Amino acid sequence: MGAIQQLLVDAGLGAGTAGSIESLVLFAIAFVVIYVIGQRTVIPIADRTLEQRDLDAHARGPLLKLVSFGIVFVAVAVAFGFAGFGSFLSSLATIAAALALAVGLATQDTISNFVSGVFIYADKPFRIGDWIEWDGNSGVVEDISLRVTRVRTFDNEMLTVPNSELTGGVIKNPVANEKLRLKFVFGIGYGDDIQQATDIIVEEAEKHPGIMDDPAPSVRLTELNDSDVGLQSRIWISEPSRADYVKTRGEFITNVKARFDEVGIDIPYPQRELAGEFELSNSTPVEAEE
Repeated sequence: MGAIQQLLVDAGLGAGTAGSIESLVLFAIAFVVIYVIGQRTVIPIADRTLEQRDLDAHARGPLLKLVSFGIVFVAVAVAFGFAGFGSFLSSLATIAAALALAVGLATQDTISNFVSGVFIYADKPFRIGDWIEWDGNSGVVEDISLRVTRVRTFDNEMLTVPNSELTGGVIKNPVANEKLRLKFVFGIGYGDDIQQATDIIVEEAEKHPGIMDDPAPSVRLTELNDSDVGLQSRIWISEPSRADYVKTRGEFITNVKARFDEVGIDIPYPQRELAGEFELSNSTPVEAEE
């Protein structure tokens, strides 16, 4: 008989009741001790480890929750045995066997998204704040959890995307690297001076503060269309974001168009000529009135 049980028996409680209360007290003490130790030691170590893997603070949250859940599980298991309730793992295995089939069928999608979330954290195809494109959608990543990723579109709409959709297809991350190349084709007339137009495009790129000098801007003749000659410009921007991309591209094109207008370089639009005969059938002649 334990000391706590003996005190309770001396206080007038029955041996069975006293034993149950003693077991609950021992369970509570063991659980609190293990839980507090885990929260004060394991959580900080896990947080530092995730930080060393260069995970964002916001992204570390769900993983730390898993660690915290593991601490609770261990604390319950240890307290279960310490209180004399038997093997917690054996009891848990019995319950798990009964629920495994039902839970597995009901949570197939959830498990798939959970595993996909782990892959996102491990592979890091994108991070919070990145601009991504997938399956015809695009936006900026605002939150990554173990089940879903939240993306804000450029129309200010919030998309909640299951993680399995982002790991099961191709994701384009234009801002994953330190610089981004932009391409745009300027169409000029067949009678315009190609070299003059090329020089203007390069000059405007070199003057723009948001366009990098290294790699240098370049222009190539890439298209001979029905109505125009296509000059493809290639420029680079550093520390890219969606806002920088749209702003820089728009200003660059506007400046080149203004220079073209100044020197008389035409940007033609498609023209079509229709040829053939027009014939009326079953027509009735109209007589002029006298």
